[in-house]
Amino acid sequence: MNFFQSSGSSGCGTSGPASCQNANTPAADTCCYESPGGLIMQTQVWDTDVAGSPEDSWTIHGLWPDNCDGTYIEDCDPSRDYKNIAGLLESQGASSTLEFMQQYWLNDDGSNEKFWEHEWATHGTCYSTLNVDCLPSDSPTGAEAVAFFETVVRVFKTLPTYDWLAQAGITPSYSQTYSLSDLLSALEAGSGGYTPTLGCSRSDKLSSVSWYFNLKGSVIDGDFVPISTLHDSTCLSSGIQYLPKEG
Repeated sequence: MNFFQSSGSSGCGTSGPASCQNANTPAADTCCYESPGGLIMQTQVWDTDVAGSPEDSWTIHGLWPDNCDGTYIEDCDPSRDYKNIAGLLESQGASSTLEFMQQYWLNDDGSNEKFWEHEWATHGTCYSTLNVDCLPSDSPTGAEAVAFFETVVRVFKTLPTYDWLAQAGITPSYSQTYSLSDLLSALEAGSGGYTPTLGCSRSDKLSSVSWYFNLKGSVIDGDFVPISTLHDSTCLSSGIQYLPKEG
């Protein structure tokens, strides 16, 4: 899997150490070195009963900045809990990002806007490299949130979980079940050797996947360096159902 790189500009570059790989030397500039949330997790969901959810793709849950030890902080700056994310994206020229989110970032009760606002306020405000002080002084209000959503979408596009499973003959079915080892092997093969964490509802129904990265530079335009998970999957070892979508 190629390293992900955004087309934006933070002025940081990507020649420095990756996040979580500089423990003995505290970062002097957290605008260009993600800290403390340098263990970045991109989580996707397989919702079977969400209206309009694509049958041949997982959908976005979020892009979360966990601390390097697996702990995390949330709701880091309530003063930036922006509302009307759709309007913010449209006003700053990110309509194509919004259109993608409307297909692939869906809330299970249909309130997508509420979901996006929550993900930004809870997780997006905790990225050190998206602090307002890290942006040019003439940036419009909410520019860092727009950069966040654009980056989430770009990272998601590099992780075609459905396709990687299908390439190994693993597709949604009402009758077929799968082993955890077969699921993980398929995803490792597709991603170039990186192991994600799989989540199951009631232990036997596949429901989520989390991919992990460290970051070189800024969330805006840095290199997302894939790494294997630090966490165990929550699914059974066998008899896992990967059910078709009904919405």
